[in-house]
Amino acid sequence: MRILLIHPNYHSGGAEIAGSWPPAWVAYLSGPLKRAGFTDIHFLDAMTHHLSDEDLRAKMEELQPDVVGTTAITPAIYTAERVLEIAKETVPDAVRVLGGIHATFMFKQVLSEAPWIDVIVRGEGEEIFVNLITAINDGVLQSARWDINGLAFRDGDQIVSTEAAPTIKDLDNLEPDWSMLEWDHYIYVPLGVKVAIPNMARGCPFTCSFCSQWKFWRDYRVRDPKKVVDEIEHLVNEHGVGFFILADEEPTINRKKFIQFCQELIDRGLPDKIKWGINTRVTDIMRDKELLSFYREAGLVHVSLGTEAAAQLKLDTFNKETKVEENKEAIRLLREADIFVEAQFIVGLDNETEETLEETYKMAWDWQPDLANWAMYTPWPFTPLFQSLGDKVEIFDFEKYNFVTPIMKPAAMERGELLNGVMKNYRRFYMQKALFHYPWRGTGFRRRYLLGCLKAFLKAGFQRQFYDLGKANYWGPQSKKTVNFNFDRTRTIAPAQMDDWQANADKAAIKRARRLAENPEPVKACGGGDQQMAEQSDAKTLIDTR
Repeated sequence: MRILLIHPNYHSGGAEIAGSWPPAWVAYLSGPLKRAGFTDIHFLDAMTHHLSDEDLRAKMEELQPDVVGTTAITPAIYTAERVLEIAKETVPDAVRVLGGIHATFMFKQVLSEAPWIDVIVRGEGEEIFVNLITAINDGVLQSARWDINGLAFRDGDQIVSTEAAPTIKDLDNLEPDWSMLEWDHYIYVPLGVKVAIPNMARGCPFTCSFCSQWKFWRDYRVRDPKKVVDEIEHLVNEHGVGFFILADEEPTINRKKFIQFCQELIDRGLPDKIKWGINTRVTDIMRDKELLSFYREAGLVHVSLGTEAAAQLKLDTFNKETKVEENKEAIRLLREADIFVEAQFIVGLDNETEETLEETYKMAWDWQPDLANWAMYTPWPFTPLFQSLGDKVEIFDFEKYNFVTPIMKPAAMERGELLNGVMKNYRRFYMQKALFHYPWRGTGFRRRYLLGCLKAFLKAGFQRQFYDLGKANYWGPQSKKTVNFNFDRTRTIAPAQMDDWQANADKAAIKRARRLAENPEPVKACGGGDQQMAEQSDAKTLIDTR
């Protein structure tokens, strides 16, 4: 059996300006498949190689696969659907499979708009995909699909799904096949080295209303730190990787495991060979302020902080449970530990104005992070927050749900004015950094890294890829009234998906009413979650704050 996996050719002008990112999903699916005896696996990275529809068609005709599989985050969904439409036209006998977070939750929407998709894999794909491929290989897909947990498909005129598959309990038993990737093409621009995105944990113990991580992974599970370092050591020695970013939403949640991970890196001498970065929360930095120099010794050089908003009102809206002054202190602590810090701001809420955008700039400059990023508020269509927004969501063109396009329109601003305000913040921040900070602050690695980051920004700016400026016809303040985001307003929510949302909303409302009748509203943890990690030797223990 021949399996063809394809990473869709979608570009947003966002995170990719810092490099070409390796699609880890291919490695994590290929490893279990090969262990199950399916070794004829081919991979096309259409995104990295900018492959056209005709390029894909020619490759499919050449390979004649029995299965064509692809994946999609929300903004890449239409590109992924097109990949499988090309497969239907070119190799009609091949089974067409879609996975990923968007299709997992929006399968009714996807199968309504792309009926040529044969089956959707919902949730963690490693075990489900092996079961699916086995059924296809045995020639019993039509009958066996009902017995495979974690699938969705069309049955005549009906869109159906099987019971959700259990989560993978032993993540250490997963063995990704990193040899599937052409590593010379995955470069981290600031350092000019090969980059990887390994995974230390899956899931999150918090249940933020705006986040999808906890919904997709469900259980919070942490790998053995030694196993993770084994994988990183393999990436360094076998593939020449020089930088990695932990894919975890917040790898410092489990403090004990994170410390073990850092110590293992040090014990093996890996910080001399590879540097790395993470995303985390301000509260974790404050908690671990005495350990930051230790983290730096382990090779941690870049921390992206979810400061989210300069105005305390917005922090309260996000249920971040942090204060503005804590953000500033966390940034100071990281810089003192010689760890580069990137402050993340969310802009574009309903109450955004020119004054609040100016406030975020002033805060950013006062805090003095090494880097700052202003991301457009983007409500994922499968989160509770999206459904609660109701009529405020005007745009259902999911291709634009990429953090660089203003999906939501502030009450007091046009979308073009919002984009212009964000670009004004970028221009001022990085121009001053370039002239007065990056070339003169520090020597050696610090200076090289910061100038590398500046190079990435300038390259994307000159090529007009940054924030999709070329596509939006933005040329500066003079064009803010004529910006065109090219929304496809013909796209709407499929009736099947709407029915599903309404059913879930009804159940949630009934459940909430019963809970409130019995108990007052509980105090929320991080981001509105109901749980918080315990400060015990066993950091896996959860405390129910209710």
